[in-house]
Amino acid sequence: MALQPFLKALVEDGILGDGAMGTEIYNRGVFLNRNYDELNLSNPQLIRDIHTDYLNAGTQLLETNTFTANRPSLAAFGFENKVREINIAGARIAKDAAKGMAYVAGAVGPLASAIKSSGGIFSPAEIKNIFTEQIGALIEGGVDVILLETFINLDELELAVEATRSVSKEIPLIAQISLKYLGEEGFKGIQPDEACKRIGKWPVDVIGVNCCTGPVGVLEAIKLMTPVATKPLSAFPNAGLPQVKQNRLLYLSTPEYMAEFARRLAQAGALLVGGCCGTTPAMIKEMKRYLQTIHPGKRIEVLDTKPLAKEVVQKIEAVPLEKRSAFGAILGKKFAVSVEIDPPKGLDATKAIEGAKFLKANGVDIINIADGPRAMARMSPMAMSVLIQQQLGMETIIHYCCRDRNLLGMQMDLIGANAIGLKNVLIITGDPPKMGEYPDATAVFDVDAIGLIHFVNNLNHGLDFANRPIGETTSLVIGCGCNPGAIDMDLEVERLRKKQEAGAEYVFSQPVYDSKLLDKFLTKCKSFLKIPFFVGVLPLASLKNAEFLHNEVPGMQVPETVMERLRKASSKEAQRDVGLSVAQESLKEAKSMQAVKGVYIFPPFGKYEAVLELLKVIQ
Repeated sequence: MALQPFLKALVEDGILGDGAMGTEIYNRGVFLNRNYDELNLSNPQLIRDIHTDYLNAGTQLLETNTFTANRPSLAAFGFENKVREINIAGARIAKDAAKGMAYVAGAVGPLASAIKSSGGIFSPAEIKNIFTEQIGALIEGGVDVILLETFINLDELELAVEATRSVSKEIPLIAQISLKYLGEEGFKGIQPDEACKRIGKWPVDVIGVNCCTGPVGVLEAIKLMTPVATKPLSAFPNAGLPQVKQNRLLYLSTPEYMAEFARRLAQAGALLVGGCCGTTPAMIKEMKRYLQTIHPGKRIEVLDTKPLAKEVVQKIEAVPLEKRSAFGAILGKKFAVSVEIDPPKGLDATKAIEGAKFLKANGVDIINIADGPRAMARMSPMAMSVLIQQQLGMETIIHYCCRDRNLLGMQMDLIGANAIGLKNVLIITGDPPKMGEYPDATAVFDVDAIGLIHFVNNLNHGLDFANRPIGETTSLVIGCGCNPGAIDMDLEVERLRKKQEAGAEYVFSQPVYDSKLLDKFLTKCKSFLKIPFFVGVLPLASLKNAEFLHNEVPGMQVPETVMERLRKASSKEAQRDVGLSVAQESLKEAKSMQAVKGVYIFPPFGKYEAVLELLKVIQ
């Protein structure tokens, strides 16, 4: 099947780029004293194999091995008369590897390093001629796109743009800059927004950032560029900074770390996302999985659903919150307690039902039931809720995630839940399948949590997911989640704002062990947060449990002071007591915060008695 035109595919669906070529060449035993571009002639199979590995990882855009294949750079190795030959070979190797399943971008880097190493000084006309020679050969070789990348001088980048357009007025052109990010101090030198505005006036099709010092800097740049961008954005971060280990240059970022930032880059507005130095095929494979969770190309949280024909949509007034469910009636009016119960992995729900019975008898306000937590296959939370409702007469909150169902299935499920009396829902995006027992399961993610909250709110106003009247309203109490310990707190705050705007009526947080972190998050939310906030509390079961949560669960932060208390505990039982004390302290501090209107408790290993111990501090 033929590929769509590059720019059409980019705008409609988003495109996943590849990773580092130089890093892979180095990792396969070719050291830095060789000219990597010349390998297109002397070892084309090596280059083809790298392209193939990226293609198999899921990339949709292969970059040619021609980053420094310009005359002055090649002259340092005696290959200055092979510019055309090397670039044409690079293009054809990539095209052959792509097999019509991926676009091929002709990679063109700046001349700055070549000029410095040669000691030469080139005039603007000479620089333009150097770029024209290389870009002409790449286009002759059949590339689909020209990618100008890692430019640190905007004047030089402009000359490269002019050179490209002197060869072809039609070929899609991506212009990427490399910036110096200093953390809290911001960017030194070129400012992302100003650069974006200037490049936007040139005849380029995509504006982007690559390299920098790692994913954080690229993400911050994209966030500044998005508000001023008039053209699609691209982002290719380094895998952090390299370190020398046993005389080898190694990048220590994990595939999961790169993938999480790929998802955040897409959420921030980048339509083309890939990796620069240090990025490997394993990282690209993981990035593909994470990007599938948000449909990056659409760049929306709410699908563009329109009513059929030109009918005027009339929303019905929603049922008052306090009349939808017993839980809705107490929201914000008392400090409410919700405890999570996991459905069984098998058929026997006895343990879960007994747990709910124990919690009800001890005054817990409501049970919430997870939906395939950690991407594990368990009994449906709706089925579990019906059993509890039938046997105990107790209301529940059902978690409902976007991972496993398309829009059609979601609408049918939620209308059905309302019909059988399951009124309280917690809308979450869901953990990707790769985290669980079925890593190759298909992740659907037609919308994220923000989009689904909007749709559920529509149902409460008598409209289906396509904005068409359904004749009456559902009476669902809509909740959402948040993570105060997220890598990018500002992004998490913004997503919570959007969830509230979409129709969320309460919020449950992930577990928090640092009261200062929670206070900082709530302070950032103060200007808009109007819905009840339930703080998440999970008593730590042991030092090992704390270390796992801190080091391996994204967004979970266990302070070093807590770790030290656990280390000093003499036994597992003592560590468990410390974990409970820490949870009690966290809950007591959280309850004193004005925005906190309830607690969302995760019983450690299903020990419901620990819930009662925990609650003693607020009784």
